[in-house]
Amino acid sequence: MNKLFGYLLIGYLKVILKVILICYCFGIILNLFEEIEFFKNLNENILIPITLTALFIPSEIIKMLPFIIFISSMWFLLNLRNKKDLLDLKVYGYSNFKIFFILASTSFIFGWIVLFTINPITSSMMKYYELTKAEYSRDIDHLVAVNKNGLWIKENTENGHRIISADETRANILKNITIFSLDNNYNLLEKVYANKADTTKNEWILTDVSIYTFKNGIVGKNNQNTLVINSSYNHKKITSVYRNFDTMSFLDLLTSYKDLQERGYIKSYLDQNLNSMMSIPFFLFIMTALASILTMNTLKKSNNFTFIIVGLIACVAIYYFKDLSLALGQTNRISLSLSVWVPVIAIGMFSFVGVLQINEK
Repeated sequence: MNKLFGYLLIGYLKVILKVILICYCFGIILNLFEEIEFFKNLNENILIPITLTALFIPSEIIKMLPFIIFISSMWFLLNLRNKKDLLDLKVYGYSNFKIFFILASTSFIFGWIVLFTINPITSSMMKYYELTKAEYSRDIDHLVAVNKNGLWIKENTENGHRIISADETRANILKNITIFSLDNNYNLLEKVYANKADTTKNEWILTDVSIYTFKNGIVGKNNQNTLVINSSYNHKKITSVYRNFDTMSFLDLLTSYKDLQERGYIKSYLDQNLNSMMSIPFFLFIMTALASILTMNTLKKSNNFTFIIVGLIACVAIYYFKDLSLALGQTNRISLSLSVWVPVIAIGMFSFVGVLQINEK
């Protein structure tokens, strides 16, 4: 019995690694063209696009993990069935439910291992990827950063450049703002201090303002109650920076949750990302159940092409179901945290009924 258990476990893990490797290779090929297009006018070595692609794909693999597990489970179970190994396992006392439970439990544990060991590595890789792209990028979208010192924005203006820093971000309000206005040679022209700024629109409204001007060695000061400046950024565009959690690992979210809120990250988006990561192991369990329902309903040898088509249709349907649920959360129809778990609960209930049926067979 131990040998049979080892056969199932090792064989299943080998198939998972094969599918991950195939997805990684496809990801390299597809993303490499995008990176080459980005660097084509920068006269850089081809190794840079290749390196950045290699760093970017692992994070995408984790996002695709539920579908990778679904394909791996179908692949492994179809091989068992077509080689008559499934029948042999039943002769030795392995029911459909027992085989499913071994594979699903393996997927569940694999999901937690990925979150605690692989995800911190991929998040560090994404940090390096983002920093490297920012160094070469001429797009202003890459000139926004959030760190322990708060929010930092660099943007180009008609007369030169502008650097904005803010200690806190609360909804559409930035607090404790410092704005440096520089000419094209990066000489300081003006420094503005403000207690807060309303960033609802591209026309920021600053309150409790102190303006220092620097001209020919003379420093001038002017205090104003309000000041309006035009910026390329508004609240919606700024908060989009806070939604990129690829550079943040599951462990970072657990250990720095309160600190991230103090730095301006919106609580609802932190909760959404934390719940999204926590749902991965449960999603892997459910996807293994779906694959078992599709492949273990008979012992007859079948055409794998049919199952490939059915599997693709199922993956597309689940993807759009997840997307619909997140859209409901983002439009405040349901909470963002609940929007993550709705697909897991709905598909889980369907899978529970299906697993009971295949166990009867």
